[in-house]
Amino acid sequence: MMAGKGDGSSQHLSCGFGIIPLFHSGSEVTDSATEDRALKLYHGTPRALLHPRFQNPVEKNKYMTVMEKSYLQYALKSHQPLEAIFHLLPENLLISGLQTVPGLLPARGDTGDCLQKPRLMKTVTCYLERLFIQLYPSLEEFEEELLDLLNSDRLLQANTGSDGEELVVRERRLHVGVHNGLRFVQAPQVAVLVPGAELSPSGCQRVPSSGARDAGQALVLRSRIQLSEMVPHPAFGVCFQLEYVFCSTGRAGGKALSGSARSEAADMRSVRWAVWSPALGTGDTDVVLPLRGGARRGPCQALVYRTPPSSRQGKHVESGTVQFRVSTDSEEHLVSAAELLCKDRDELKQPPTPSLRVPTPRRVPVSPRGPGLSVSQLVASPRGTGQTLQQDGGITHLETNLGSPDTEPCASDQLRALPFTPLQLPMAAVGLQASSFHVSLSRASLARLHAAGFPDILDRNQEPVEISEPVELGSFNLQLEEADPLQGNEIVLQFLAFDRDAQGSVEGLWPRTVFLTFQFYRFPPVTTPRLQLVSTDGGLATGLAVPAQLLFRVNEDGTLTKPPGLQLKYMVDPAFLRPGEQRWFLRYLAEHSLQIDVWDGDSLLHVGSAAIKLEPLLRQGRMAVRTYHELEVATTEYEPDGTVMGREALRHGALRPLGVRVAVRGRLHLCLANVGHPCEGTPGQLPFHSRIVTAPDSTVTTPGGGWNSLNTPGGRTAWARRLVDVDNELQAALRSRRPEGWPKQRAWDLQVIDAYRDHIKGESIYQMLSQAITATRTVHAVLGTAEFFEFALKNPYTVQHTVTIEVNDPELSVILDPREWRHFKELTKSVTPVEEDMFHLRDDLKPQVYLRPSETVHIPFKYQTFSADPAVVAAQVTFQVSGGKPIALLRVKVEPQPHVVDQTFRFYHPELTFLKKTIRLPPWYTLPGTPVGVPGGQPEMFVRCSDPDIICETKSLGPGEPQDIFLKVAGGPSPQIKKFFVAIYMDTWLAAPVQIWQFYLHSLQRLDVACTAGQLTRLSLLLRGTAAPRRVRAFTSHPQELEMDPSGAFLLPANGIQDLYIGVRPRRAGSKFIYLNLVDVESHQLVSSWLLCLSCRQPLISKAFEISLPVGGGKGCNKRITYTNPYPSPRLYFLCTNRPDLLQFKEDSFEVAGGEVYTIGLRFAPSQTVGEEEILIHINDHEDKNEETFCVKVLYQ
Repeated sequence: MMAGKGDGSSQHLSCGFGIIPLFHSGSEVTDSATEDRALKLYHGTPRALLHPRFQNPVEKNKYMTVMEKSYLQYALKSHQPLEAIFHLLPENLLISGLQTVPGLLPARGDTGDCLQKPRLMKTVTCYLERLFIQLYPSLEEFEEELLDLLNSDRLLQANTGSDGEELVVRERRLHVGVHNGLRFVQAPQVAVLVPGAELSPSGCQRVPSSGARDAGQALVLRSRIQLSEMVPHPAFGVCFQLEYVFCSTGRAGGKALSGSARSEAADMRSVRWAVWSPALGTGDTDVVLPLRGGARRGPCQALVYRTPPSSRQGKHVESGTVQFRVSTDSEEHLVSAAELLCKDRDELKQPPTPSLRVPTPRRVPVSPRGPGLSVSQLVASPRGTGQTLQQDGGITHLETNLGSPDTEPCASDQLRALPFTPLQLPMAAVGLQASSFHVSLSRASLARLHAAGFPDILDRNQEPVEISEPVELGSFNLQLEEADPLQGNEIVLQFLAFDRDAQGSVEGLWPRTVFLTFQFYRFPPVTTPRLQLVSTDGGLATGLAVPAQLLFRVNEDGTLTKPPGLQLKYMVDPAFLRPGEQRWFLRYLAEHSLQIDVWDGDSLLHVGSAAIKLEPLLRQGRMAVRTYHELEVATTEYEPDGTVMGREALRHGALRPLGVRVAVRGRLHLCLANVGHPCEGTPGQLPFHSRIVTAPDSTVTTPGGGWNSLNTPGGRTAWARRLVDVDNELQAALRSRRPEGWPKQRAWDLQVIDAYRDHIKGESIYQMLSQAITATRTVHAVLGTAEFFEFALKNPYTVQHTVTIEVNDPELSVILDPREWRHFKELTKSVTPVEEDMFHLRDDLKPQVYLRPSETVHIPFKYQTFSADPAVVAAQVTFQVSGGKPIALLRVKVEPQPHVVDQTFRFYHPELTFLKKTIRLPPWYTLPGTPVGVPGGQPEMFVRCSDPDIICETKSLGPGEPQDIFLKVAGGPSPQIKKFFVAIYMDTWLAAPVQIWQFYLHSLQRLDVACTAGQLTRLSLLLRGTAAPRRVRAFTSHPQELEMDPSGAFLLPANGIQDLYIGVRPRRAGSKFIYLNLVDVESHQLVSSWLLCLSCRQPLISKAFEISLPVGGGKGCNKRITYTNPYPSPRLYFLCTNRPDLLQFKEDSFEVAGGEVYTIGLRFAPSQTVGEEEILIHINDHEDKNEETFCVKVLYQ
């Protein structure tokens, strides 16, 4: 309260205080109910909580007195819209909607509350490149002084003298993050800095300096940093934190530890930091910032190494500088802070917010106590003309004029677009297509299959089902299946073995365990347990060069489960099927295929995919069927993207589809079986599929049962039920607060029932009247396919009416265009008339139709969904006259059905980036299901995607030219997998797709590697631990070209950092992708994934040879070549080749004296095909760097 004094002034006095508990004893949030609560008030001030004898809970504290008959009424509840701005606010911060939150747009309207419906400001992506740091007085002197101080501090803490151990710099890191004045918007990125002296002259960035010595004293960032969370707000800034990692050298004479000892704990210290408030113009800008240190509060909330004493003012910046070049990714730019402040002041006048406002001071003030620190309070960036040195608070600031963009650009400043745009090279539409490669088993193969011990598949008489020859595809009879008395179908999938393809690729190790993923019909998706591959003496099928390996289930203790194989059963009977679904299931078996993915059980890498037609599961009147199949498990590899620019894009025929390589990895052996079972009740068959929905009859059902006229043929009869069995609320009311004694209880029950009847009378009458005018239509929705039907709407009045049609589902719509209406009637062979200009659209786009007295018209409807996972929904259509009175109701029940997948594509792409692909469609007449005899030549194609956030469109290059599909997909964080479908149409009204393509997008962490073929390139990956320690192991898709250290399983500490050292030795020049997975070996869980993008160049060929060899079986050929050591001292050399399958060395390494000649023994393996091969022989030194490369051209004749 405010009390007056004698001198006329006022004084604020505390009458009491209260405590609102937000959390329980743990971290659980208190239940936030929406009703009002009463808060107890205590005498005194909150300083009582600091009393040394204060005890928890508050109610047990005798030193606090409750104010009698006084309380504060309040309501505590969660605000869901705030979840979208959690990244802008720190934890445990009290904030009002009247305050300015950096990153949020001002509130709309007169409320002034920006937190009621928060709207995020648009982000701009910035790139920081050519970044380097210079330290005072030099990098060498700075690090020497830093190591001396740290070593002295270590000895002082240990209270010992010099022990011979020294600290050395292991790594220099730079943390870069975007701060909005309250917190980091995202976790800062960590980049490794390298001294300029360690960079090669060709790859070293240009460091502007006065001398060569100073250029080598800078810390250089070899890559660029992408900041996608930047927002054009004056409080947003980029924070830099320079961090050093130290380790002890023991008595190694000042050298760093070996690789085996690098797993010990490292000491990390923050030495410098800087903050940059961006004010970017339209072009690239060079930025120079002063580094800070010492006892000064920074945004990273970390202790920082002190600032050196000032001794060279005017020549050096005391703590050093960080310099970089900034650019944006689009025409949009970050406006200056002054422009934004002026714009906000003109548009909206908000009350002052002392704790969050963004001042523009001329000097750095003392950091106030509070939940956050504004970036503009950390560093001031006044504009000037040129670079100036300004002394402020003992710290020298180096500032530069970043330029100010024009606030009102004129029309002449806009660039005019050229008549062509860059085009992306299209790739051929080669995906996984369904097939059924059947193998005729010989008697010997059947004997091996039986000897392996696979369990038999039994029919309903418990007799084994024999393997039969599958009928020719497309020869089934649907009427024969529907007339089958055995309506129960027991579908059995029996996976037997998996073998490696004899002619397949030799790259990659053959998996030790595998698991399969697939989905059958509308059953849940299946991920099988891990299956062990066990070798056999002979193959299961004839003609295989590689023996098959049986599949065994693995127990938790590592033992194998017998018998071999994996058998899965699906029971499809009337208890599972919905009414009328039997015909759809038979169509699924006849037209669909089963997509199966095979994965490595240890590395979790994708081995390949297979697809099989399900038509052999149709029994065609037989009791049971069983067929044996071999499926090719193939993987598709796509070449890296390319872009055609300039005149090359205009040249006719310049675009050629990229080569798509399909490699067969192996063959999956399985059996399909369908065992028929009798059912007590046959499933409801679909009635005559009429396209016209008529109004319902006069039958009305009440909540307590049903009634109808006994003279009405086909009427329904229902048994009456007690009211307490119908309404749970009435049952609870009758049992609560009943008086004692039977007469009083009887009277009480009658009063409650009478009140209940009066309460529900209006609702019951409304339900009965609504049911009398409600018609029901069941739609079996398939992805991309439009379901057409008509509703016979009748005007029940004797006067004319204008009827308004309201639909509550966006996927159900009225067909307004008569051309589209006529198109669907031709497809469905409907005979009802088509009217021109039948509908009138209101201002709210609701269609209206005019009806004469007692007139009946047919309203065309179309239901079409593009959702990949549709749910069972019930849409409702209301036909209203003036005044909102309904004259008819249409209830559309949607039952989703599985859709056909014609091709499957799987892409691997860097995380949090856009995948842009152009897929060239095959000729339209080769697509199955396309109409024959299309007038006008080549038809136009249309596409629709199941994900509305994906850009999917078709591009036509002109008459007679092929058509392309363009995709733009936003990738998620690693290791996320995004799945979506694309439907391809050849009719304008998108009635039914001719093809449905399935896409998988794997988001991986990207690492670009520039290397030379045959030469080892070393680099490291930074592994970050999770919340719990894990035992992990790294796996790669190309173990012959990528080696890792550690190569086995190792412990990844919780929330720790560890390096994974990798070496890349590609065999072929060009671009290539290599996949790297980090897997938890105990839980078999994927921890991280990387995509290594190799850019490999060909080494210089110093000598060339040619040899001719015969084709066919043989023992090969031995040859010799000589090599002279050009050095005067002895050298050790290593040999490798790009074709180890065709060439082997007598010795993989040799040592030769200076100037001496050494003879290299070669053994060429025989080839089975005629042609020529170029084999490279790489001679590398002791560091695995390429010395010379020989080329041998082998002619196989």
